Amino acid sequence: MGSWRAAARQTWLELRGGPRSLLVAWVLLQLSMPFTRLAFGDAALYTNIALSVLLQAATSLAILARAWQRRRVALAVVTVAVLAWGLEAVGSATGFPFGSYHYTGRLQPQLAHVPVLIPLAWLMMLPPAWAVASALCRRCRAIRFALVAAVAFTAWDLFLDPQMVEWNLWVWDEPGAYFGIPLQNYLGWLVGSALITAGVRPAPLRSQGLVLIYGLTWLLETVGLAIFWGLPGPALCGFVAMGVFVLLAWRSEGGGLG
Repeated sequence: MGSWRAAARQTWLELRGGPRSLLVAWVLLQLSMPFTRLAFGDAALYTNIALSVLLQAATSLAILARAWQRRRVALAVVTVAVLAWGLEAVGSATGFPFGSYHYTGRLQPQLAHVPVLIPLAWLMMLPPAWAVASALCRRCRAIRFALVAAVAFTAWDLFLDPQMVEWNLWVWDEPGAYFGIPLQNYLGWLVGSALITAGVRPAPLRSQGLVLIYGLTWLLETVGLAIFWGLPGPALCGFVAMGVFVLLAWRSEGGGLG
C-alpha cells in the first residue's frame, strides 16, 4: 500500500504546474462530451474531439518535455507527425497497410485527404505507450522495446476504430471481423507504430505521468463506450487489452520484463 501511495505522490509532483492543468482540462472535456453532444448535437461532438486531441497531445508533450531535452522532444514531434501523416496518406490512398478506408469530411482541415488531427492523435498516445514500454521493459533492446510499445499503442485502437467509424469520421470499404474493422488494420497499427518508435529511438522514459495518461485513456474509453456510446463489445475488448498494460505498468516498480 505504501508503494502505491509513494507512486501517487511522485506522479502528482511530476505533473505540477502546466501538465497538471492540461491533464485536468482534458479529463473534464472528456467527461463533458456525452452531455454536450446531447445538448448541442454532432457539431459539438466534432469540436470536442478536436479539442480533446489537442489537449491530450499537449499534456503528453508537456510531460515529455520534463523527461527529455527540448531538442529531443522537438525531433520526436516532427518525426511522429511526418511519419504518421505519411503512413495515413499512403494507407488511405492505397489500402496498405491498414486495409481500404477513407476519411470523411467531418474532421477539418485535411492534407492529402488526411485530417491534420490524425498525426496529433498518434502523437498524443505514443509517448504514453513508450512510458508503458519503459516500465515493462527496462533493459530491453531497441527492437523489443519498439514491439512492446507498439502492442500497447495498438491495444488503444480496439476502442478507437469502432468508435470513430460509429461517428462516421472514417469508413471502411469492406467491413471486417472486429466490430466492422478489418483485422489487417491492427497489423498495420502494430507495424506502423513499431517503425515510428524505432525512427524516434525514445530515450529511457520513466514517467508515471505518461503512464497515468495511458490509464486514464483506458478508463475513460471503457466507461464512454460501454455506457454512453452504445459499443459494449469494443469496450470489453479494449478494457481487457489496455487493462493488461495498465496493471503491469503500475506493478512494475520491483522489476520489469528484462
